[in-house]
Amino acid sequence: MTKITFDGGEVQVDAEIIGSGLDIDPASVQRLIREGLITSRHERGEGADAGRSRLTFFHGNRRFHLIVGADGEIVQRSAIDFGDMPLPAALRRPGG
Repeated sequence: MTKITFDGGEVQVDAEIIGSGLDIDPASVQRLIREGLITSRHERGEGADAGRSRLTFFHGNRRFHLIVGADGEIVQRSAIDFGDMPLPAALRRPGG
């Protein structure tokens, strides 16, 4: 899967994409999600960003953003890793 799919209220992202963004083995992604060790947030664009979505994934001290177009194509990706420092709480809030 190279695209992100939106089906009803459900978003599907390939484990390869999440694993690469969080720097973890893609085979571990589903287990880590079930265990609550990977969390996520989905925000829908408004105004000039209407039709786009921002998907954010968190694991440990790492945050991974995907900006996705209405067609499911990834427009932008970014990751930040705080190493030994905890991820600031402000980065877990919408828009952070």
